[in-house]
Amino acid sequence: MSLGKVSREIKDHIMLIGLDRVAKRNAFDSHMIADLSLALTEYENNPELRCAVIFAHGDHFTAGLDLVELQPKIPQGIFSFEEGQINPWGVGGRHRTKPVVVAVQGICYTAGVELMLNADVVVASEDTIFGQLEVLRGIMPFGGATVRFVQAAGWQKAMPYLLTGKTFDTQKANELNLLSEVVAKGTELNRAIEIAQEICIAAPLAVQALLASATDGVILGQTVAFEKMDNYLKPLFESEDAQEGVRAMLERRLPQFKGK
Repeated sequence: MSLGKVSREIKDHIMLIGLDRVAKRNAFDSHMIADLSLALTEYENNPELRCAVIFAHGDHFTAGLDLVELQPKIPQGIFSFEEGQINPWGVGGRHRTKPVVVAVQGICYTAGVELMLNADVVVASEDTIFGQLEVLRGIMPFGGATVRFVQAAGWQKAMPYLLTGKTFDTQKANELNLLSEVVAKGTELNRAIEIAQEICIAAPLAVQALLASATDGVILGQTVAFEKMDNYLKPLFESEDAQEGVRAMLERRLPQFKGK
């Protein structure tokens, strides 16, 4: 049996996390789910890392969940993780605070779509095929699609795909506001890394505060998000990085942020 895992590689301030169960089209079994959680937790806990890129080895991002192995475990909650571990799908448990870029290609089904919906930037190959197939398997999406897919695409645009399990191509995914960029086949990972490098130039504390405030707006609503904004702004104005940002602007150079 081919057990799933994820690869890890650190390049400067970036962690590259690769889904690695090629023989099964990177379908998630319990091992790969657990290992992805561990990798993201390592990323979250390492102060030197500023961005993560999730990609997949082989020709396909992921065929989704390996239901042969996981179906008996679903009622017990396969997306339940130990205390302190990051939930890659952001459905309950510990949520990450640092940015994630996802590169997708080939097929990207069910849990794969939901993984990218929980990311901050999604780069897709022009030939990717997407699908939320759960209703055709006797279950429903439970990795966030019932909320995030609808939020991104709108009710009337999302429901035809959620209710039927019909697959759709990259052009349609882009029209549904599920993607950040569409690129030529074979270039999606390089482009995702380029974006991650651009993110790493920014001040880490500012990036994390921005993500937190944006998340407040989506989950808690605009009124609460505006009320909480000062909680994020005050520490930033008092940070060493804010002083470095001003110095770099005056000296016309790239800033050297330390995350302090």
